[in-house]
Amino acid sequence: MKGIVSKVALGVAGTGMAVAVAAVAIGPRVSDWYSGRHQEQAAYETGTQAKADRRSMPAWLPDNASGVKYLMSTTGDDRLLRATLPEGRLPVGCTAGLPGRAAHPVPESLKAGWFPENVVTKASGTCGHYNVALTGNQLYAWQDGAAVQAALRAGNVAKH
Repeated sequence: MKGIVSKVALGVAGTGMAVAVAAVAIGPRVSDWYSGRHQEQAAYETGTQAKADRRSMPAWLPDNASGVKYLMSTTGDDRLLRATLPEGRLPVGCTAGLPGRAAHPVPESLKAGWFPENVVTKASGTCGHYNVALTGNQLYAWQDGAAVQAALRAGNVAKH
């Protein structure tokens, strides 16, 4: 009887170890898949194409912008946007400088290889609820869903 109990205990311990190893190896991929399934990414040649294809694309994006890249959360208002602006200046309707003390954070839930990690330190203005950084003629814009919801609750109703 002792031999059977030992074998069962060893089997249970071995199975537990296998499950633990699998969780460590597969867990991050499952987490990435789960997070990524609530995101949509797109690329467009021009601002006109981007705005025609997506209702969530901000209206302030110039029609003549090129190389537009966009990543959005489908479960909230988190957004990342990159575009090349031929004039190298903020779009019409945008404001240089930041209201309040600092830019709102780049949404942690969104990551894209084309969007720099340290862009908040280069924030130079706002376009609607987006904070923006203009580097040469490259515009980086991000919208934090929590900041949008707070602004909407405060009565500032313009969403994009």
